[in-house]
Amino acid sequence: MAGVDHDHANRGAQTLERAATEWRNIDLVARPGRPDDVEALFALACAGGVGLTNLPPDRKALAAKLAASAAALDDPAVRDGGAPILFLIEAPDGRIAATSCVFPRVGGEWPFYSFRMVRQTRTSRAAARSVPQILLHIANDFDGEAEVGGLFVDPALRGAAAGTLAARTRYLFMAQHRSWFGNRVIAELRGWQDIDGGSPVWDALGAPFYGMGLAEADRFGALNGNQFIMDLGPRHPIYTSMLPAAARAALGRPHDDGRRAHDMLIAEGFRQEGYVDIFDGGPTLSADIDAVRTVRTSRIVSAVTGAGAGDAALVCAGTASDFRVVATAGGLTADTIALDPSALARLGVVAGDQVRVVPA
Repeated sequence: MAGVDHDHANRGAQTLERAATEWRNIDLVARPGRPDDVEALFALACAGGVGLTNLPPDRKALAAKLAASAAALDDPAVRDGGAPILFLIEAPDGRIAATSCVFPRVGGEWPFYSFRMVRQTRTSRAAARSVPQILLHIANDFDGEAEVGGLFVDPALRGAAAGTLAARTRYLFMAQHRSWFGNRVIAELRGWQDIDGGSPVWDALGAPFYGMGLAEADRFGALNGNQFIMDLGPRHPIYTSMLPAAARAALGRPHDDGRRAHDMLIAEGFRQEGYVDIFDGGPTLSADIDAVRTVRTSRIVSAVTGAGAGDAALVCAGTASDFRVVATAGGLTADTIALDPSALARLGVVAGDQVRVVPA
């Protein structure tokens, strides 16, 4: 529930350290998606297979996502309405290696519902005992926070640092566009599933109330909004002690495939504070934006031409649709970052321009 143990935090830090050694593997550039990226994004979605609800292999749906993202870059009203900004990690051959996104504000178009886990202890002097209970309350406490999500890496390009670049691009974008965001940011992780793909939390809590399968509920919410969660969901707190053991064990536990994403969030300073997903019980982590590691440690320096040597760094430049992020092998000093001609070109800058950097 609230808090994260030191093993998780240490593992998260080790994840970032391992990623720092991978930057030399491939020249990648992170940028916002454009409407003309439909075909490249469709190819990535097909590589993801079934069950990837954030990236459906549907050209019409992907075109709508790209159009909404482009509109959010230009119009504050669209951002405040809940439209996500989609980032693509582009390989030298034009393939999209990974995606991620950031919602500048949640709770705009539809309330953002979660289960809030609350500990309550009842004591009886007559029975000479105290019994702790965990209760689940439906809550919409997140209203106006930013949200990061949509992280997916092409299976063929895993190990080339694409996932870490996709994840940290979101925080550099926040730092570069700080006035677009409030004070807090959250991240929802997919909940744990068994070997057959079943969700113990959904089976115990979702199916009895909503009368549909998990995939159907996800699709319905994507198309129709979240009002049905309150229309059909439990009206009173639920005692977790009355749930099956498998459901209790899965509450707040990320899917096995999302463990590395969880560890990267922990390394950035996110914490689990007792909120879980309404449907599959996956953890919802949160952090103060200004305390997020990548935001807090980023700074403005001048770009110079040269071959870097030393610790790796991420470099970003530009705003809105011109925003770009690349990785460099080093060359970072107190006031400058050495970038080779290829990196300068991918960023769209020249020697002497100011860029934002953060150690990898």
